[in-house]
Amino acid sequence: MRGPAARRMLVGARLRGLRERAGLSRERAGYAIRGSASKISRMELGRTSFARRDIADLLTLYGLPGGAEREELLRLAREANERAWWHRHGELIPAWTHRFLDLEETAREVRAYEPCQIPELLQTEEYTRASLAIRDGIREGGRRIEIDERAAVRRLRRRLFADDPGRTLTAVLDEAALRRHVGGPELIRDQLAHLAALAGTGRVELRIVPVGGRALPLPHGFSILSFAGGALPDVVYLEFLTTALYLDKPADVTAYAGAWDRLAAAALPPDAGRDLITDLLKRL
Repeated sequence: MRGPAARRMLVGARLRGLRERAGLSRERAGYAIRGSASKISRMELGRTSFARRDIADLLTLYGLPGGAEREELLRLAREANERAWWHRHGELIPAWTHRFLDLEETAREVRAYEPCQIPELLQTEEYTRASLAIRDGIREGGRRIEIDERAAVRRLRRRLFADDPGRTLTAVLDEAALRRHVGGPELIRDQLAHLAALAGTGRVELRIVPVGGRALPLPHGFSILSFAGGALPDVVYLEFLTTALYLDKPADVTAYAGAWDRLAAAALPPDAGRDLITDLLKRL
């Protein structure tokens, strides 16, 4: 499993399972590692780094003083503390996106809804730079290095997706996002051609909600990340201008999965979506 955040979630889930199997409370486990119930909760949710001594003491408390499973968990905990691929860009990308970058890399299936722009994994380099300038008010010559660094991160995300044939992306986007001339007609022409090429790969499915269609259930974009084998729960990611939300409670995930189904139902079939992109290209 890739990505420190995903590894922390996996280790945390395994620790929670062992604790519950041993019939121990979070308070008892926290006392054993000189901590508190809230620390155990953070560890089990994968929201903190792991000290080797803490993991070793908990495994002993949970009835794993030795053996292959103990060694595997100690290894996973060590790997969960390693730096992620995006670390060298970390100062210039928003802190609230760091966990998402790890989880996205690990996810086998991504379902993304975007009402205003092309999904980031499907953007061309030029579209990425133009959208960064618009959203964040970054202008050429003022904070050029910030555009370069953020664009580099998106480029690496696209490369990671392209290099892993086991990953898929289904994107629902509003037709208005295709018609919005971010960066000018020439740029959007290249972007639409790029979308048309990706839609024919078998790993990317585009579902376009036509202008004038029925009302949509949500005004904001979101992504649902699903992981292989059910090792981790689905995670819903919502990004705003200055923060982000990560939702993994079953009720929240179910609500967004339902919204996703309604969005997909409102969209054109994939073949009709590709025809729409072709038609838009002819008009440019």
